[in-house]
Amino acid sequence: MNPLLVLASASPFRRALLENAGLVFEAKAAKIDERALEKPLEDAGAAPETVALALAEAKARDVIRHFDDALVIGSDQTMSLEARVYHKPRDMAEAAQHLLSLSGKTHRLNSAIVLLRGEEVVWRHVSSAHMTVRPLTADFVRRHLERVGEKVLSSVGAYQLEGEGIQLFEKIEGDYFTILGLPMLPLLAKLRELGTIDA
Repeated sequence: MNPLLVLASASPFRRALLENAGLVFEAKAAKIDERALEKPLEDAGAAPETVALALAEAKARDVIRHFDDALVIGSDQTMSLEARVYHKPRDMAEAAQHLLSLSGKTHRLNSAIVLLRGEEVVWRHVSSAHMTVRPLTADFVRRHLERVGEKVLSSVGAYQLEGEGIQLFEKIEGDYFTILGLPMLPLLAKLRELGTIDA
């Protein structure tokens, strides 16, 4: 019998990606303090990719305690512009600051996956996407945020590409699934290799 597959996430986007791909799985939200985990890593100068992998593994380890013989998918995403690592905006004023700081520049999204079985890390992977925001005015950002509302506070970049956030960009280099926070093609390839899904 194939091992139980568990997604360590409450994200409706990640859940929908797996459902749309035809996977049978359970989803359970991890209860970790992301900021407390990130801070010492960032203070030590860890790369954004390393931070994303550490968060993905912490989520998987938190959830795997509730399941026997499960293969747990932990995933997380970091966003960086040069040396700055971004976090989800606390309020709409900070969301506006995020967007204006990205104006006319290319930032990077790093989406990490860690597969865990028992105590063993079976696989680690990071995919990145480069996102170029068009030049934005403060007035446009204000109007944009008024239209889209507080749902942007759930996104590290203060935008949602699958909605009106697409209007912020002039160029995108990278995989759509990486941008949404779960690199599906490498994940599916690994699950086939492990015999977890039909090959």
